[in-house]
Amino acid sequence: MGFAVFRRQPSSAAVRVFLQRLFQSVRHRPRHLVSDQGSQFTAREFRRWCRRHDLRQRFGAIGKYGSLAVIERCIRTIKQERTRRLITVPYRLAAFKEELALYLSWYNGHRPHARLGAATPDEVYNHRRPEIRAPRLEPRLRWPPRSPCAAPQTLIRGRPGITIELTVQCHGGRRHLPTITLKRAA
Repeated sequence: MGFAVFRRQPSSAAVRVFLQRLFQSVRHRPRHLVSDQGSQFTAREFRRWCRRHDLRQRFGAIGKYGSLAVIERCIRTIKQERTRRLITVPYRLAAFKEELALYLSWYNGHRPHARLGAATPDEVYNHRRPEIRAPRLEPRLRWPPRSPCAAPQTLIRGRPGITIELTVQCHGGRRHLPTITLKRAA
């Protein structure tokens, strides 16, 4: 849905302002808000704000790894794919936000997720059929049409033995954010 970057630990008011803007921009409000037990989420004003907006708060267990599994996995992936691959992290806040926005748009729109059955978060959120489930192109001439392929099983589009073209582009011009396209060669 969105993200925010703060120079220091955000206050309860700063988190509320961010969430309010986010909900207005996407025209949707979740039923539950899952967070850690930081002071900004346990503050009286924040709890009141959640009740006024009909948001049920849920907290991860203190000190228990995996209690906030989805966000922890996202942060771990960002660290592994973004910051630990000798890619410089910008010091300027605006440049950092731009890089994070590019990464998250790629992460949500182009990167398949095992937890989502190889769909992207955008495909799931927007109720679109995952690209991974579309009929596949088959370059092997004698490949039997009913033969199993890699999971998930999909049908063959057209006849086996076609020549395909693989295109690798860089999302936002960033080499570490590839988008790969297969299409029938001309």
